[in-house]
Amino acid sequence: MHALRAYGRGRRFCRPKRCKRRFARRSFSRVHRNFHGHSAIRWLAIENFTQGDSDLKRFGHFLCAAVVVMVLSGFCARPAAGQESPYFVTYDHYLEEPGNLEIEYFSTFGTQRGGNNFHSYWTEFEYGATAWWTTEFYLDAQTTFHDSTVYSGFKWENRFRPLQREHWINPILYVEYEDINGTDKTLKEIVGHDVEADFLESNAETRREHKREVELKLILSSTVKGWNISENIISEKNLANEPWEFGYALGVSRPLSLKASAKRCSFCRQNFVAGVEMYGGLGDRHSFGLKDTSHYLAPAVAWNLSSGWTLRFSPGFGLNHNSHRLLLRWGVSREINDFGGIVRRLFGGKS
Repeated sequence: MHALRAYGRGRRFCRPKRCKRRFARRSFSRVHRNFHGHSAIRWLAIENFTQGDSDLKRFGHFLCAAVVVMVLSGFCARPAAGQESPYFVTYDHYLEEPGNLEIEYFSTFGTQRGGNNFHSYWTEFEYGATAWWTTEFYLDAQTTFHDSTVYSGFKWENRFRPLQREHWINPILYVEYEDINGTDKTLKEIVGHDVEADFLESNAETRREHKREVELKLILSSTVKGWNISENIISEKNLANEPWEFGYALGVSRPLSLKASAKRCSFCRQNFVAGVEMYGGLGDRHSFGLKDTSHYLAPAVAWNLSSGWTLRFSPGFGLNHNSHRLLLRWGVSREINDFGGIVRRLFGGKS
């Protein structure tokens, strides 16, 4: 419009085509300056937010690296053929295939009566070391609304399968080491007298608490006519001279169809696995039982895509007054087939 009005006045400006080009250049220049100005303000705000919090920066770097690897894996690796369970808390007897790497991101939104709701999130790197051993590394963080965002710590998990063949009941031995602080709200397991009121304190107070814990699980799992039935018996000990704490997790799931489609598809019924979990605490060594414990019931669904991606979703509902009313969980994972072989070939080794 400026160019047309200038041309109408006649003698001082260029012809319409030139004016349009000049106007476009000036407009682009203004937009370019504004864009960089806003970007600088945003960058400054992020720097001010994270300055002095090196732990949170480190978690952010790990998370960005995980996202990059997940995206690039879609171009450089063959998708693994397999179905993931819909469980978030319960474990079944299936281990990662030897040499495969699965990168997973999970989130939990939790309601908090008498306090601030929270959003916890963690990244998992799961590797099939052998046919009988799967190892996994976690990085945890959380955001408490109207409070702050903090890095919670790391966990190292190992699962061992003593019996190689499929049996009516398949046992798995689980060992995990945790180096976390009091801000951890992943709620990957409920043990002891873990109740909703434990999460009322602010992040500034709970992050001063440093916990080194060992967690053991006996995983019992069976698959009968497409149905998976899993039971987890959990024991956990804080190494700072605390008593053993106990918990449980139960899960039942089944694909919507057991018949594989002749065509490669994303919305076929066999790509969806539906189930339900129930989990909670069982007290500790001094007061074993259901008194002053919390329990949850959570339907869950997993969507296994043929490209190797899996999406999960699960709303969990508290079953008593000690429980959070809602734990809304979701996650995305990408399995990289023969990741170990890719790394060996990258460094000149034999696959």
